[in-house]
Amino acid sequence: MDPDDVRQDWAERSGRFSPEYYARIGPNEVSETLSGVLSHYVGEDAAILEVGCGSGRHLAHLLDRGFGNLSGIDINGVSFEVMAEEYPRLADAGSFRTGALEDLVGDIDDDAFDVVYSVETLQHVHPDDEWVFEELVRISADLLITAENEGNSPERGRGDSTVSHVDGEFPLYHRDWNRVFTGLGAAELIREPTARDTIRVFRVL
Repeated sequence: MDPDDVRQDWAERSGRFSPEYYARIGPNEVSETLSGVLSHYVGEDAAILEVGCGSGRHLAHLLDRGFGNLSGIDINGVSFEVMAEEYPRLADAGSFRTGALEDLVGDIDDDAFDVVYSVETLQHVHPDDEWVFEELVRISADLLITAENEGNSPERGRGDSTVSHVDGEFPLYHRDWNRVFTGLGAAELIREPTARDTIRVFRVL
């Protein structure tokens, strides 16, 4: 798939892996870990951005834990319609933009957010668009957190290939996230595998 095809697939996704799908699942182990990490490293007034926030299940969990300065980006416009129905308090409290990360990140100021995080989103960024990783470091004043599949799930991220296809459909690009972000000047503070993903916490230096 070329970059435009990858983006269009997520912008139009319905059914499995859609905003509605994840809203039904709700907060999970990653949500709990995120709130624990943020409670340790930053205050409740920290400016937090989720890249690929979907309908907001992780952000809603953070709001319930006292974090109030929340923002999100998602390529699928339906995400925020679902958010208004499923997480109305978050929809009212947060700041959200519809669009591709590649189209929006360049408009964000340096150090605009204390925390930037992604849950199973960066793994779908096309190799031609890897420049956005440096942009994520640029806009984060303190922490950058990734929760991406690194082979934890028995059906994904295995083998020596650089890409696999979920359900034979959309691509998941295999990357060494430690190497990606330490190579951009961040320092890894935490690595915590879960049943599905590996959570990595980087400090932007």
